[in-house]
Amino acid sequence: MQTVMTGLDVMVDRGFAPLAGRRLGLLAHPASRDARLRRAWRLMHQAPDADLRCLFGPQHGFRGDTQDNMIEFAPHEDATTGLPVHSLYGDHRQPTAEMLADIDTLVVDLQDVGARYYTFVWTLDLCLEACAREGKSVVVLDRPNPLGGAATEGTVLDTEYVSFVGRASIPMRHGLTMGELALFLRAWRGLDVDLDVVWMDGWRRDQDFDATGLPWVLPSPNMPTVDTAFVYPGGCLLEGTNLSEGRGTTRPFEIFGAPWIDGDRLAARLRGWNLPGVRWRPLEFEPTFHKFAGQLCGGVQAHVTDRRTFESVTSYTAAIAAIREQCPAEFAWREPPYEYETEKRPIDILAGGAAWREQVEAGFSPWRMKAGWEEQLAVFAEHVEEFKHYG
Repeated sequence: MQTVMTGLDVMVDRGFAPLAGRRLGLLAHPASRDARLRRAWRLMHQAPDADLRCLFGPQHGFRGDTQDNMIEFAPHEDATTGLPVHSLYGDHRQPTAEMLADIDTLVVDLQDVGARYYTFVWTLDLCLEACAREGKSVVVLDRPNPLGGAATEGTVLDTEYVSFVGRASIPMRHGLTMGELALFLRAWRGLDVDLDVVWMDGWRRDQDFDATGLPWVLPSPNMPTVDTAFVYPGGCLLEGTNLSEGRGTTRPFEIFGAPWIDGDRLAARLRGWNLPGVRWRPLEFEPTFHKFAGQLCGGVQAHVTDRRTFESVTSYTAAIAAIREQCPAEFAWREPPYEYETEKRPIDILAGGAAWREQVEAGFSPWRMKAGWEEQLAVFAEHVEEFKHYG
């Protein structure tokens, strides 16, 4: 049963009347749908009170049809509405003055997954900057954090490691919604931008996505389920290594490994850590694309048994450290470029600094590393308390 109305649902219920008299642009992706799975851009285009002039798409494309990281999509005309679609990935990750010239207000309707590396929040961040510069207003249609808003995890970004997978000092699992993040980012950057958030009706911080009753629509090609979102805050760290993160399988980020890994040995090591809320199943898999495409890999699948106690960052930190320990000759950190960063190591920009990698290399236990994050998380919690809308 549906218990939550998203910002889009609330706006549909109001007939888009709050947007009347404005020339609108819409930043959206495949998950930008109402509770009846109707596309946001069609609803806005058809609404008498909404003057929709153009569309914007983030990483993976407006329609989510670019499969992998670093695959860019070209500006084009939307076949169903005839509206221009501007790409905010590739050469112009921030809207240009020309893109914004024909609008008064940019409406943002993006489903986030609760992790710092997921680039949609940084597209929002860049849009706030551009709209402040060009004198445009921003309306964010809020959506649930699929992991809930009660927990945070991992390291907080060191600003020396700013990139497109982290542009502000938030942790790997941040516990905020897109609307709350928008308010935080406006204050963080000191932006003079007219910002309005259409808050959800009925969402609570202790609710994960399944508790909302809303249909899950994959916001990007390798985020097929809510289960994927739960492992992603730690699982995305695999992208900074030479390990397959399971792209090219039906369970990306839950399944991971490499041709030279003994899955049984790895699973045994991970079980020894007694990591809460997860079971490790050894397996073999053959990715259809990306790393080790067409090669038989050994590895494990993370089966999350208790979402409330599962700690993705600690668990995947343990997994990467175990593989490095068991396969020292084969394991390697990935080399740049990665997400438009050409000098710093991908693992360091993902981790938000070099400390995480250095501690893994020094043989720190995952529990010792976690203890080092707690003070950072406490400071972050103080900084963002004023921007939390939901109880």
